[in-house]
Amino acid sequence: MPKTPDLSLSEPNRWKALVFIALAQLMVVLDATIVNIALPTAQQDLGISDGNRQWVITAYALAFGGLLLFGGRIADLWGRKRAFVVGLLGFAAASALGGAATSEAMMLGARALQGAFGALLAPAALSLLAVMFTDAKERAKAFGIYGAIAGGGGAVGLILGGFLTEYLNWRWTFFVNIPFAIVAAIGAYLVIREPSGARNRSPLDLPGVVLSTLGLVALVYGFTRAESAGWSDGLTVGMFIASAVLLLAFVVTEAKVSSPLLPLRVLTERNRGGVYLSLGLAIIAMFGLFLFLTFYLQVVKEYSPVMTGFAFLPMIVGMIVGSTQIGTRLMTRVPPRLLMAPGFLVAAAGMLMLTQLDVNSSYAGLILPAQVLLGLGMGTAFMPAMSLATHGVDPADAGVASAMVNTSQQVGGAIGTALLNTIAASATTSYIASHAAGARDPRLLELQGMVHGFSSAIWWAVGILVAAAAIAAALVNTGRPDMGPAGGGPGAGEGAEDQVRVPVVAH
Repeated sequence: MPKTPDLSLSEPNRWKALVFIALAQLMVVLDATIVNIALPTAQQDLGISDGNRQWVITAYALAFGGLLLFGGRIADLWGRKRAFVVGLLGFAAASALGGAATSEAMMLGARALQGAFGALLAPAALSLLAVMFTDAKERAKAFGIYGAIAGGGGAVGLILGGFLTEYLNWRWTFFVNIPFAIVAAIGAYLVIREPSGARNRSPLDLPGVVLSTLGLVALVYGFTRAESAGWSDGLTVGMFIASAVLLLAFVVTEAKVSSPLLPLRVLTERNRGGVYLSLGLAIIAMFGLFLFLTFYLQVVKEYSPVMTGFAFLPMIVGMIVGSTQIGTRLMTRVPPRLLMAPGFLVAAAGMLMLTQLDVNSSYAGLILPAQVLLGLGMGTAFMPAMSLATHGVDPADAGVASAMVNTSQQVGGAIGTALLNTIAASATTSYIASHAAGARDPRLLELQGMVHGFSSAIWWAVGILVAAAAIAAALVNTGRPDMGPAGGGPGAGEGAEDQVRVPVVAH
């Protein structure tokens, strides 16, 4: 049986392209956290009410989460390079609009536009990697770098957001995206070359676009609203019901139409399904933790925004080491589940340490080693997960398969923030109510209640990470990638027949 031609051997600019793809990914991930740091001062300057403040975050999340599948399909239709460059330039323009905002409406509009262009950009970036790096060793290195950025970029955003807000102005948390985007767009335009024949030129599945977008928007908004209005709120419950109905109708539609937006084969292959599920669960745990640690360090320990950002550095370093050293070196030697499942368990061990948080906990004695374990575990697990997410897909489906990774992360982030924050708030309220009678210092009681709430929610995060490890171990059954071009050769193990088939670039 003839071997599939190796695109990587015919694409000399692939490593230069990776630089610009990684830069764009860093910008998108940074933006998810950098605005959180700037929000209090932006709210004051623009006169945004406390009730509407959450929409600065929610407008972005709804547009990004709701349009991801559509963005992935557009990337397959237009070509990933074009979608990538358009997404970058649109994101830069939306960021300029947000930085120049003079009113609440202008700010919210800019954030929604950022989310829409991010939904075009993010799946295009990941699918470009999928079709450009097909040699197993090179793919491992490329996805190692990408996985480190995807995992650690959010914490970098906390540092950068702290610096920009404290020493310049909140507007720079938006303007900083512009040079990132322009450099990445120019670089991508000059060096990226896609394989010929990798586009999906089927007619656009408009019913699928409408149903998936509305269903995902309802789901993300339901979790976002639950955080502020409660789980029993009528509109919250209505959003969850609407989301279930819309997404079910979407699945039924996709099974019937000839050119589906999301071919169900992308979801039903057990390895990809295992990645989407386990990655979504891991993100639930991580997003909740970012929130709790930020509040713990700033409110309880009274760290400045910049100090708080630097306090997350051990996690970033751990993620980079786990992804680029452990994951990359072992990915071509062991099956992916032997990296993903242990990686999630190591992260769970770090999370377990943080259940011991109290008001007087030492940063060096508890928080730092816990972060190192979290970073190492997540980095090791994320790297093969990012690579496996496009495992076995036809190149024409690479964009929508990549969009599913981002969708699982986005929905996981919304669930994590809402679910774990609700658990923490409930535990805090119960603790204060039960200890109020004997309290001598109301402020100390308030802090103790807050930390008790955090540790209670972190116990749930431990369980969620263990569940992610179990799903990865049970569903991800593909063998070690072969050492040659992706195409399923000896040693590829189960699922070898699904290895990516990429045609040679037409010169």
